[in-house]
Amino acid sequence: MKETELKFFIPHITHTIYRKCGPNWRMPLHRLRDYNITYLIKGAARYTINGIVHELVAGDMLFLAEGVERMAVTDPHNPMSVLSVNFSSLFPSVQITLPPFPMISHIGLRQDLIDLFKNLILSWVRRPQGYLAKTCALLMLLLHNLAEILLYDTYSASKDYRIDRITRYIDTHFTEKLTVKSLADLVHLDTIYFGQLFRQKTGVTVHQYITRVRVRNAEVMLSSGKYKVHEVADRCRFSDVSHFYKKFKALLGIAPSHCIPKDG
Repeated sequence: MKETELKFFIPHITHTIYRKCGPNWRMPLHRLRDYNITYLIKGAARYTINGIVHELVAGDMLFLAEGVERMAVTDPHNPMSVLSVNFSSLFPSVQITLPPFPMISHIGLRQDLIDLFKNLILSWVRRPQGYLAKTCALLMLLLHNLAEILLYDTYSASKDYRIDRITRYIDTHFTEKLTVKSLADLVHLDTIYFGQLFRQKTGVTVHQYITRVRVRNAEVMLSSGKYKVHEVADRCRFSDVSHFYKKFKALLGIAPSHCIPKDG
């Protein structure tokens, strides 16, 4: 998740629930006062959102903004189980600027996300000492993971220590010359096998991952106002400014120059 998107956002959780619905469960029409994330982990349901009907199944996630009107009814033959959290900004005067999540996404049943969600809910319900900091941190981590899954396609639940080592290496050595062979050698794998394993575990190729790391670091450098575009392109190891511009705009949707502060 880009730092600028949540720069001043400290979440205030207002409600959480892990609900196992009975066959007659229904939610009456109401208007949301906060943001809401709902994750269906079992069964099916019909949600009506701002007057539009959506048929949802296990693995679907809802991301709803404040002011949205919704109602819902579970499938009586396949009652749903759902994880849900409502939140707002801790400081009401600060407007929330969240990533542009789709309202409905089918992300599948990801056990790591389910565990994260359940940990958040359990901490908020039981309220042990320090629960506010813990639940806020878990919500921010959830938002971060969702951004990588839904927007940036860089999320990986992989526990493969070799891929973890390489991604950490790329994150800290992105200014150096990096090749698939040199990275494969670091973990003593055949180049072709390493490339296939990396894509399997991360969802992107080695070159795509390197480019994304370089672009994100370039964005931070440009936002500091201390560097010009050609300097950042060179420092982040792009072959030339034209190539840098093309990759930057493809990933972030804006030109590099737009990240430079006006007084920079």
